[in-house]
Amino acid sequence: MTEHASVCVPRIGDPAPDFEAETTHGILRLEDFRGSWLVLFSHPADFTPVCASELIAFAGVRQALRATGCELLGLSVDSIFSHIAWVRSLEEKFGVSIDFPLIADTTGEMARRYGMTMPAESPTEPARVVYVIDDRQFIRAFMAYPMTTGRNVEEIMRLVAALQATDAHGVATPAGWKPGEGVLAPPPRTQAMAEERAKAAGPSCPDWYFCKRELS
Repeated sequence: MTEHASVCVPRIGDPAPDFEAETTHGILRLEDFRGSWLVLFSHPADFTPVCASELIAFAGVRQALRATGCELLGLSVDSIFSHIAWVRSLEEKFGVSIDFPLIADTTGEMARRYGMTMPAESPTEPARVVYVIDDRQFIRAFMAYPMTTGRNVEEIMRLVAALQATDAHGVATPAGWKPGEGVLAPPPRTQAMAEERAKAAGPSCPDWYFCKRELS
């Protein structure tokens, strides 16, 4: 088995791998986030331009995410002293307060457990991976970007909102959905239900399998 094939990536619907880690806010465990949603993201290295742009962007949406019951947690293999110095530098040079914790995963163990390392890109530094973990501590979504490409934090916020809408209302969300827009009713599971749905055809329900509705 190749090194690439042996990397285990947590899948959607799996329990989030447990952790206990040193962070810029002290020792934190996965259990500390139970009852809240969590966006866990990795970045390759402190004091690098793309990573700096991302932390600034995450800081800009921190309060909006928190208002939805979602916390932020960053990770790289840099030391806690490097993290502290970088956070202070971002505040001094960019006027941005990084008020969410950063994990110092110096051994790379947590990055490996979460499948954040991409050996073909770097044998030591994690890629730009994002996990959305729900309030029951299950993996609900994940995405990965190469080191050269910064993430879109607005898309991450949209993803969290869509998952929360699904949980709260039992619906699905269409492509590009944003909060306040129409959602999709679950498709019928029987022929009788499909025929009943077809009778309600109209602008919001062009066919039996595709019906939009507003959230109440």
